[in-house]
Amino acid sequence: AMKLGLVPFHFWFPEVLQGSPLSTGLLLSTIMKLPPITLLYMTSSSLNPTLLTTLAVLSAAIGGWMGLNQTQIRKILAFSSISHLGWMAIIIVYNPKLTLLNFYLYTMMTATVFLALNSIKVLKLSTLMTAWTKMPSLNAMLLLTLHL
Repeated sequence: AMKLGLVPFHFWFPEVLQGSPLSTGLLLSTIMKLPPITLLYMTSSSLNPTLLTTLAVLSAAIGGWMGLNQTQIRKILAFSSISHLGWMAIIIVYNPKLTLLNFYLYTMMTATVFLALNSIKVLKLSTLMTAWTKMPSLNAMLLLTLHL
């Protein structure tokens, strides 16, 4: 739970993601989540389903709730990651094989968002709203990715 950023071990992730470059944040949000999610997948049958479901629901709720009041894009992405991983932990309790598909989709969506934000070079939500004039096609792709 600590490496994944699940509640109650989620406090480090938004601060680390905020202080790191977007390329490092991309690695932290995607590739570095693969070993812990694999370990969770392999041990899911021996874990307490009530405890894992409780942690997962708290992660999904707190990640979404904490991200609502953020203006920094990297912190929004960090709280979104916490929430997504909470949903993956819920899925792993009931259908572990579906978690791998969910992780794949999460990785593709997150990579697209990080690469688009790296190209646009924005840090705050307010500057992202006006960045569509610089690169309209890239911002349209970002909008479609966030819509999924």
